[in-house]
Amino acid sequence: MVVAENILQGGENVQFYDQRVQQPMEMSQASAYSSPTLGQLLKRVGDVRKEVTGDETPVHQVLDMSSDNQSIGSPHALPFILSFNNLTYSVKTRREISFPVILQRPVAGSTVGDPVAGENLFTRTKVLLDNISGEARDGEIVAVLGASGSGKSTLIDGLANRIAKESLKGTIRLNGEPLDSRLLKVISAYVMQDDLLYPMLTVEETLMFAAEFRLPRTLSKSKKKMRVQALIDQLGLRNAAKTIIGDEGHRGVSGGERRRVSIGIDIIHDPIILFLDEPTSGLDSTSAFMVVKVLQRIAQSGSIVIMSIHQPSYRILGLLDRMLFLSRGQTVYSGSPMNLPHFFADFGHPIPDSENRTEFALDLIRELEGSPGGTKSLVEFNKTWQNTKRSNQNPETVTPTHGLSLKEAISASISRGKLVSGTTSDIHTSPTSMVPTYANPFWTEMVTLSKRSFTNSWRVPELFGIRLGAIVVTGFILGTMFWQLDNSPKGVQERLGFFAFAMSTTFYTCADALPVFLQERYIFMRETAYNAYRRSSYCLSHAIVSLPALIFLSFAFAAITFWAVGLDGGFSGFMFYFGIILASFWAGNSFVTFLSGVVPSVMLGYTIVVAILAYFLLFSGFFMNRDRIPPYWIWFHYLSLVKYPYEAVLQNEFDDPTKCFVKGIQMFDNSPLGNVPNALKVKLLSSMSDTLNVKITSSTCVTTGADILVQQGITDLSKWSCLWICIAWGFFFRVLFYFSLLLGSKNKRR
Repeated sequence: MVVAENILQGGENVQFYDQRVQQPMEMSQASAYSSPTLGQLLKRVGDVRKEVTGDETPVHQVLDMSSDNQSIGSPHALPFILSFNNLTYSVKTRREISFPVILQRPVAGSTVGDPVAGENLFTRTKVLLDNISGEARDGEIVAVLGASGSGKSTLIDGLANRIAKESLKGTIRLNGEPLDSRLLKVISAYVMQDDLLYPMLTVEETLMFAAEFRLPRTLSKSKKKMRVQALIDQLGLRNAAKTIIGDEGHRGVSGGERRRVSIGIDIIHDPIILFLDEPTSGLDSTSAFMVVKVLQRIAQSGSIVIMSIHQPSYRILGLLDRMLFLSRGQTVYSGSPMNLPHFFADFGHPIPDSENRTEFALDLIRELEGSPGGTKSLVEFNKTWQNTKRSNQNPETVTPTHGLSLKEAISASISRGKLVSGTTSDIHTSPTSMVPTYANPFWTEMVTLSKRSFTNSWRVPELFGIRLGAIVVTGFILGTMFWQLDNSPKGVQERLGFFAFAMSTTFYTCADALPVFLQERYIFMRETAYNAYRRSSYCLSHAIVSLPALIFLSFAFAAITFWAVGLDGGFSGFMFYFGIILASFWAGNSFVTFLSGVVPSVMLGYTIVVAILAYFLLFSGFFMNRDRIPPYWIWFHYLSLVKYPYEAVLQNEFDDPTKCFVKGIQMFDNSPLGNVPNALKVKLLSSMSDTLNVKITSSTCVTTGADILVQQGITDLSKWSCLWICIAWGFFFRVLFYFSLLLGSKNKRR
């Protein structure tokens, strides 16, 4: 069964539904605990934000995308329960120690000379999470609160599998079963605190590309568009749908709209679990409320929503179902927002009616943190209070903590339209195999990535214009400086200088590829962390997108310089010259791309690129022939990227055995006899002829192109071998780029 088609069943007979009309009968007859599908939810919500926030988005009709088939089996109370018990996470930090502290003798009872386990004089262990336990259920929003440094983001990262398994202690279970890392990637999504989006794409395009990644290829293009349009309405982005995201140099959507787009690209496939790291950070109260309102709708569609939030307003507080207050990695309160007044009243600090509950709680926690005893009393009171509350509960009113197995729950969710990237709802398979690792095949990901990159870069033509301008100006300067070189000994030396500078220039102009991935790095890490696409697809599409620009730039440089300098070889010589320049651009671009996957910043990257390219030029064979390079440096000569294109263009220029470059008296031009009158040079040639018994006249060819190649030490590789080696270098660095992404983009804490 193809679930995606099941979700959007009836796509040919699309029905429009006015949100002001009463909800369908099958929804009203569902169990009170049954979670609606995304399509059913969209029928019921949409304009609540207008009533509360005054949003000007017009009342819209939502496309009916709900499935006619309901969940397998009877309605169930709680399909998914995510429970976590005794989560503990600590890191080692550097201890600040002065020399007097090290040298002083420890007194009796002091711990200076007797550090605890895992600590020493130079490091100490800092506990970020200390036995945190709790649970989250589908249909609910769980908010993690606390002051800065309390461990909110750390807890979210731990639950989202963004902390290495060997570092995080405790258990995380879904419906009572251990949560596999691979399964979590495909049934969950993580929204970072920063809005990482392509600036030149519109809101609609951004969500459409997310749909191309997350929704299976078995889903038609029209149904994917329907889903995107429904999601735009759900997120309240209808007025901004055609607006670009924008950045510092281009005006785009507002901050609240950007945040909702960030959420939208992660919920396009309707995940079961949604993690968010401070989604309201940096937003005004109205925008923050609208974001949390969207999260409430997502939760009501059958998802578990867990988010960290710094200080919610009174309106946001009314949308939350569970709250978890943290203080220095410990739980100080866990429960419903409605129970906060009872909790603090029992603790001896009743909340005044005129104050915001969360503000009062956070202020009290900060006050206790600054006291000598810290929050230990509040932590202990919370444990006692929770135990007392459980013992006083009527067993008949307690909500069941589990009902369906993980297999059954996932199968039911797939049948109801969740996890639209899924391909099977067979409950006899394992939970991990019920949902594929990737929604689409390799080639589909590659095409979509290439299209997105082209679209984003096409709208900033000035970047390519600057690159083209630099190439044209450089070619013009070289063409006019080395205009129509002759075949004299001086002309030969000038040709050697031209080739060395031209080939090194092709590599230096590739340095502009450095910021490309550095700007996209965190977008790539966010998308691949939850299996939007393969890393190999990204690497290949990255190479494909760069090729058209490289071809155009190579042709422009070759066309400007080849005939202006007067290079040899005719049309076939020009085509090889163009090919070797393109290979140089390809190798240089791949090399710089690989470095961008390794270095952390643009400035450091430029420093390394400039230094290494200078070494490549030094060992290329221009400044010193290969046979003159010291043996302990000869290995660098063969690693030099400039060596191969430099030798290739020299062979392309001097491989004609019939072409002469030094005749008769020209052999004295680069010697102390160069200023001697020509008549005397002729007499010297006559004397040399008699001595060597070889007739040498003014027109006798002394040095051919082959002789120049021997003088330059270019004898071990043909020009075609140099071309293929240069191309191979490009592929080699692309492979290294892939491994740098594979090893360096885990995006996990240690």
